Amino acid sequence: MTQTKEQNRDDGKVVSITEAAKLNKVTRQAIYVAIKLNKLKAYKENARWTIHLDDLAAYRKHKYSRSRSVFNGELVFDNNKGEYSVNQVAKMLNVPPQKIYYATRSGKLTARRKGAAWVISAEEVNDYRQKYLQKKRRKRKAS
Repeated sequence: MTQTKEQNRDDGKVVSITEAAKLNKVTRQAIYVAIKLNKLKAYKENARWTIHLDDLAAYRKHKYSRSRSVFNGELVFDNNKGEYSVNQVAKMLNVPPQKIYYATRSGKLTARRKGAAWVISAEEVNDYRQKYLQKKRRKRKAS
């Protein structure tokens, strides 16, 4: 990009760190880290960083995503094959992710490692829902 900082600022297509974080639904710290790692272009004017919206869009397109991550040539969480992440399972069951982690550690829910991630099969999710969650909900209704 051959634009100068002044041209960048004048075309009205720049945002601050805070605005960039809100647009990307991440923390301000994540934006600072992306800038430091040269994954996101930003311009520092005086003490303030500005990010061009085109650069932010390029970063968003190429940033790491667990849903697109690959291990040994295949998707880590292939939902079409019934493989889900801890966070996906938590959303499916409408419980906090900590409850899913606890269920895997206590043996109530089986998860397997695929690279650095825990993968839970759809069958395991259904079994856990029937054995543990529905029983708890029945007990609450009875009392």
